[in-house]
Amino acid sequence: MNAVIRTLTPAEAEQAVDWAAAEGWNPGLVDLDCFLAQDPGLFLGAFQGDALVSVISATRYDPDFGFIGFYIARPEARGHGHGIAIWRAAMRQLSGRLIGLDGVVAQQPNYRKSGFQLAWNNIRFGGEAPVLPAPRAHIVPAVSLPFAALESLDRQVFPAERPDFLRAWLGAPGHIALALVQDGAAAGFGVIRPCRSGHKIAPLVAPDEAAAEALLAALLERAGPGEIFWDVPEPHAAAVALATRLGLKPVFETARMYTGAAPPVAMDRLFGITTFELG
Repeated sequence: MNAVIRTLTPAEAEQAVDWAAAEGWNPGLVDLDCFLAQDPGLFLGAFQGDALVSVISATRYDPDFGFIGFYIARPEARGHGHGIAIWRAAMRQLSGRLIGLDGVVAQQPNYRKSGFQLAWNNIRFGGEAPVLPAPRAHIVPAVSLPFAALESLDRQVFPAERPDFLRAWLGAPGHIALALVQDGAAAGFGVIRPCRSGHKIAPLVAPDEAAAEALLAALLERAGPGEIFWDVPEPHAAAVALATRLGLKPVFETARMYTGAAPPVAMDRLFGITTFELG
């Protein structure tokens, strides 16, 4: 029986997030609401009868850029063509856009068949939160600053404007969002959020390694002890060096790929990406 592919309701999308957790992707506790704030129709599902057998997300940021994530098929449904069918539906939903994804490194040949090219790898570092000295930098709650200033910082490290998502991400329940102020202006910001296991630092945007460490220290102080995870772009040597110096270990890696040339981002300011699922 051919599967029927359609947009998932928010309740059905909860199941997609649960599947991601079962795959070991460790989603945040309130990620779904933030994702839906960006694109209420980003989740697609393949159904056989009433049973959801495969999911994917195809997030529309603007007419020029989109991002694919949550590409999962139920183990018992694999090998029946549902995965490729929903993949094609996601690609149609993002037609005409530059499309990005963070894929399993070993699956790069399959993504290349759809026109994706490797841009760089991301490394997920994990471990017990280090105890850092109290930062000397001027760090304030992110929401105390003009939103436009934070949006401008985010736009330096992300290929599209995403104000609805960013507002939701900064203000979501349990999320701790802090900003670094230098010379009276916002110079960086970071968020730490509770996940199914531990906390994730995402994103972390800063002008240099010292500023990134100051933001990180403030975020960890407020979150308290426990396990943390931090997704770092491998080409940013200072970010990788900082994670390593703090005693965190690589636990997972993804291939950031695009259907064309990688869009320009300020890699030297990108100390931590926001999410493997939405970029």
